[in-house]
Amino acid sequence: MPNITIRAYTPDDLPAMIAIWNQVVEDGVAFPQLDFLDDVTGPRFFSAQTHCAVAVESGRVIGLYILHPNNEGRCGHICNASYAVDRECRGKGAGRLLVTDCLKQGRNHGFSILQFNAVVASNTRARSLYQSLGFVQLGVIPGGFLMKDGHYEDIIPYYHLL
Repeated sequence: MPNITIRAYTPDDLPAMIAIWNQVVEDGVAFPQLDFLDDVTGPRFFSAQTHCAVAVESGRVIGLYILHPNNEGRCGHICNASYAVDRECRGKGAGRLLVTDCLKQGRNHGFSILQFNAVVASNTRARSLYQSLGFVQLGVIPGGFLMKDGHYEDIIPYYHLL
């Protein structure tokens, strides 16, 4: 197994984080965002999160996650997260390490539930990973995600008690 470590991001990681994030946005099959991050919006976006971490292999950032509240007030104990792994590095186990660390960080930041609002149904690798880590599927939202090619795909919300 590759030697992948997870750590909090630093400003030096931002160029790699922005590039990896933009890969997922460009793919158009997992993130709802349409706009790419740049040298101005990227640092603002990542610094606004409750916590961000990177997956590092041989000194290179190969993945990341963001963690933030899913809502506020009476639902402020629920957090949300997004994960991104460099296209060239998928399948090495970085995703599992990122999600596992995120669960710990969610607890450390005072959240009691991690909820995913919109996992695209065809993202079977992510869904399998989440289920293997104990996430519970909440149902299906028909046609909830507009794919890059213009068709609508079902989305599946998940949660995990922290």
